[in-house]
Amino acid sequence: MEVTEVHWISRRVVFMLLAVTAQAQVNPETCRYPLGMSGGQIQDEDISASSQWSESTAARFGRLDLDNGDGDGAWCPDIMSEPDALKEYLQVDLRSLHFITLVGTQGRHADGMGNEFAQRYRIKYSRDGSSWVGWHDRKGGQVIEGNKNAYDVVLKDLEPPIIARYVRFMPVTDHSMTVCMRVELYGCEWLDGLMSYSLPDGHLMIYRGLDVYFNDSVYDGAVAERLTKGLGQLTDGTAGLDDFLHSHVYGMWAGYDYVGWSNKSFPKGYVEMIFEFDHVRNFTSMKVHCSNMFSRGVRMFKQASCYFRSGSDWEADPVTFRPNVDRESQTARFVIVPLGDRTASVIKCRFHFGDLWMLFSEVAFQSGSTVYNTSLRDDPTHKVDDSNTRILIGCLVAIIAILLTIIVIILWRQVWQKMLEKASRRLLDDELTARLAVQTRAFASLHSSLSSDTDSSSNSTYERIFPLCADYQEPSRLIRKLPEFAQFTGRTKRPPLCSGGHHQSAGVFRREFPRDKLSFKEKLGEGQFGEVHLCEAEDMLDFLEEELSVEQNRESPLLVAVKMLREDANKNARNDFLKEIRIMSRLRDPNIVRLLAVCVDTDPLCMITEYMENGDLNQFLFSTLISMAVQIASGMKYLSSLNFVHRDLATRNCLVGKNCTIKIADFGMSRNLYRGDYYRIQGRAVLPIRWMSWESILLGKFTMASDVWAFGVTMWEILTLCKDQPYSHLSDEQVIENTGEFFRDQGKQVYLPKPHRCPDRLYNDLMLSCWRRNAKQRPSFQEIHTQLMDSLA
Repeated sequence: MEVTEVHWISRRVVFMLLAVTAQAQVNPETCRYPLGMSGGQIQDEDISASSQWSESTAARFGRLDLDNGDGDGAWCPDIMSEPDALKEYLQVDLRSLHFITLVGTQGRHADGMGNEFAQRYRIKYSRDGSSWVGWHDRKGGQVIEGNKNAYDVVLKDLEPPIIARYVRFMPVTDHSMTVCMRVELYGCEWLDGLMSYSLPDGHLMIYRGLDVYFNDSVYDGAVAERLTKGLGQLTDGTAGLDDFLHSHVYGMWAGYDYVGWSNKSFPKGYVEMIFEFDHVRNFTSMKVHCSNMFSRGVRMFKQASCYFRSGSDWEADPVTFRPNVDRESQTARFVIVPLGDRTASVIKCRFHFGDLWMLFSEVAFQSGSTVYNTSLRDDPTHKVDDSNTRILIGCLVAIIAILLTIIVIILWRQVWQKMLEKASRRLLDDELTARLAVQTRAFASLHSSLSSDTDSSSNSTYERIFPLCADYQEPSRLIRKLPEFAQFTGRTKRPPLCSGGHHQSAGVFRREFPRDKLSFKEKLGEGQFGEVHLCEAEDMLDFLEEELSVEQNRESPLLVAVKMLREDANKNARNDFLKEIRIMSRLRDPNIVRLLAVCVDTDPLCMITEYMENGDLNQFLFSTLISMAVQIASGMKYLSSLNFVHRDLATRNCLVGKNCTIKIADFGMSRNLYRGDYYRIQGRAVLPIRWMSWESILLGKFTMASDVWAFGVTMWEILTLCKDQPYSHLSDEQVIENTGEFFRDQGKQVYLPKPHRCPDRLYNDLMLSCWRRNAKQRPSFQEIHTQLMDSLA
């Protein structure tokens, strides 16, 4: 195992240590563990209710999947539930804050004796037992659909999740009826200990006529000019996308994932947030997820100053942190703010603007050993348990010990390997010396015949006498061990098979090409040790004495690519260059770039290869795709000049001829292959709704501007190589619903995402402009064609 492997293992173990010591923000996708109603971890005394029908239907029997022998199989309230009364509830005390992502409900079955269940219910929750909040989904709905029978378990995701210690299930019915419930909560412990955060309400951004809302829409505290005493978007466990116009959640408005502010409303240049925790903690760091899409005036904060308070007064000396601002990548990212192991129960942070806008989607805290006030030590509901810390320290010590052991073993193994290699090399040298002495004497006896032979017979005789040259990989060492060789042969030239020169026999090196017949045209690229130039090679075809697969007059110079090694390149680079020549000289295939000749008699060393006029495949493919879009735009420009509306522009209606010539047609609907691209709207003909503008679908209005919309979708098809149907993640009905969002223009419409290889400028400035709600604001085909031509320049 090499030293690099040791370093790799070291990095992996260090990464594991960091992963163990750092508490990452909660992941709602994995935080879905049952919290103890069905398993019994939640004690009977922690389950209470507003009332009970009888002792056998008390709150303690409201456990999911549990039919108690001494009870009637569920919690049932004392009176029948009235519509929207919300007086009856089953309450669960989790003893500490938990991040709850899922709930499960069940009715009273009691081995077939019961048939009561809650068809619908609502949830209220509290973090302190006094302030209660009603849960609602991301669109404001409060009622959760429950059970349809008494025995099946129905699980419901809480979107958004809640952070609470106390949870109440409140049955809702359409008419007076008896209900019974068994419940379970799913999630994980909320280790941050954050009880609430306070901050200014988010602002509205107008981006190219689009309303982008950066308000905290799921905040569960007091909402006014400043949000207080609650939690919301910044603690829902979901980090925002790179593009803040889109969201993880389908159907939500632009900007939904982020809470953001404009610096125009903050004359001091910063946004102040206050974070309150369940008790005094020792804080190591804070993680803030920020957008950094500076092309839209959004950038991560340039400075954070955090103040700490454990009692009534703020500490005077803040922790100040300035992150390294990334001025190239526009990806959203977590910024870790070190908090210096400061102790506090309340933290106040001021985040300074780095640009016009500042957007946050998540805030998480990492704290070390828990610090409790002495006044809490006698409270049985506050349990001091440092067992996790002890276990963590023990695990870290064990991992470090294992790492050190592995490193010692690897290093010891390498020492032994080197010792064995030296011993083996010494034995091999002794054997070679003995064999060479024998062969030298044999060579002396044949001196007379060697001196009279031709070069070819000398070579064959040499091969017969010196088989080591073919077997051993260091022929120069053998020659150095044979000083008598030159005097026996009367020559100083080494035999070809052991030659270290540049001109080897056919199949190893190509022939030397005269440098004065190379005319340099332009530099194609350069690296650390060399450059690649486009050159004209005069008389190259005659020099090769063979035909190349090129359609060119033999009289004119041949365009070639010349890879040239820098004169100041080190020995390793020169060896690698010569090795590359040896390898390429053996390659013969019509789909492998061919080595034509070399220039290695003097520095700089050069290899001459075929020149491919279309460049690399990456650029060629992109240029070809854009060229196709240019041709489509050109055809549509002509049709628009005649006031002709196509109505069904898509790749299926663009035909390809010789030399990738694109011609627009209208055959797509007549082919069964594309039947799935069309949808029959009630009372109307089949329509390509995934390519149509909102006004064409909803108003039946077809114009050149609606053709522009379809061109944007066609561009998206081209740049995604037609792998997916537009809006493939939406059903036809959802596509029509989305067009309704374009009509309402409340920022909830969903756009086609940027193709993977599409430049930001092409997507933002061209494709999105084709999908503007206002048809008059969409570009004309003349403007589209000009812009695409500029991108090819």
